[in-house]
Amino acid sequence: MGITERFFQLWSEPNVIHLPYRPNGFGVFILGDRTHFVSGDSSFWLEHYGRNQLLNMLREKGYTIFNSNLYGRHWGAEKAVAYTKQLIHYVLKQEILNPKIHLLADGMGALCADQLLRFSPEHIRSAAMLNPCLDLQAHFESEKENKFFYKQFLKEASSSFGISEKEASSHRYQTISGFSTRVPVHIWQRMTGAPYPYPLHANAYKEAQEKAGSKAEITYHLFEPPARMYDAICQFFRRHEKEL
Repeated sequence: MGITERFFQLWSEPNVIHLPYRPNGFGVFILGDRTHFVSGDSSFWLEHYGRNQLLNMLREKGYTIFNSNLYGRHWGAEKAVAYTKQLIHYVLKQEILNPKIHLLADGMGALCADQLLRFSPEHIRSAAMLNPCLDLQAHFESEKENKFFYKQFLKEASSSFGISEKEASSHRYQTISGFSTRVPVHIWQRMTGAPYPYPLHANAYKEAQEKAGSKAEITYHLFEPPARMYDAICQFFRRHEKEL
């Protein structure tokens, strides 16, 4: 049984909606990492073996999944966050879905997810994060250690934030600060090989949320079968669908 995709352009960005055969009435918004893309007829989550497994599992559970190119490597810039809000509004008008959606944020996508949780919680049911980047300032400082990656980051930040590369080298980027929220957040964190070190991102985020009186759970994993983690994400979403 194949998955049905509907590709569409909204303003400048290509987007895709994955439609299940037996909809459960809930939506999942994917916010991708640095290698993420959506084109006119494909996407990273369709082409990457592991992410495609998760996509198919969510579709089989009945979720309507949507995904955007979102300016490529946006690094949580204001224009990307504003676009996510517009896209959520558009999809909710086009599809028969519960007005509160789940977020599935991968790596850099967590920067946008954090902003949505802070400023648009009325639209968010839960947020699952995979190896998240949550402190862009910390990531920026770590990129300075490698000249090639540092120059690449300055180029990307310049484009995303609408500033010169010189300004990007001294810009103050998004960092972690706790905030009060009732939206459940769960992080699945790879212990080795993750591009965003968990002490600086996942752990620091959890600690900041606890100080603010909120919660963020973390599941650490080494070499567990990916299907087990994907199933856990589906169960996490399902647990938070009792209140419509």
